[in-house]
Amino acid sequence: MKKALVIIALSIFAVSCSKTAEVKEVKTAYVDTSVLMKEYTEAKDLEAKYKGQAEEKGRQLQAEIARFKQDAASFQSQAQANGQAWAQQRGAELQKREQQLGYAQQALSQQLQQESGVEMDSLVSGVKKFIKDYGKKNGYSYIYGTGDAASILYAEEKYDITKDIVKALNDKYKTAPKTEEKAPAKEEAAKK
Repeated sequence: MKKALVIIALSIFAVSCSKTAEVKEVKTAYVDTSVLMKEYTEAKDLEAKYKGQAEEKGRQLQAEIARFKQDAASFQSQAQANGQAWAQQRGAELQKREQQLGYAQQALSQQLQQESGVEMDSLVSGVKKFIKDYGKKNGYSYIYGTGDAASILYAEEKYDITKDIVKALNDKYKTAPKTEEKAPAKEEAAKK
């Protein structure tokens, strides 16, 4: 009886193992996000925009700093001639001015960082949405990201669709109307 049960169990096991399970093909790919952001025209334009603003606003501040340095240099030469009381008063004024210039530099940097951060966040979320739509349209089960914050340690290059994504994003960006309607919405988001 035991032999019969063992034979039945083995035959059931053999039959269940011989059935092939249906396996759906999983289509995967990856995008090198650091390359994507370097080659995406909108990202380049955004970077150039804020670099230009930083240079423009920085020039005004640099002029103030140059005047301060001239005043500080003349203070050195005039300090002995005008006495200690004058030197202390003038030195305190120069220190206060130097501190104000430092605050102005810091405020400018923070302002530009905040403004560019809002636009960059918007750009990144748009890219993510685009990749999601691209994946659905092209039948991908997964699209992974690599680059600065790598989530893949190895992938065969044949699965790299970075160039396809960059081309599609750049084509979309070229054909998009160039209006500044986005700016008020972004300014409101920055105020929140």
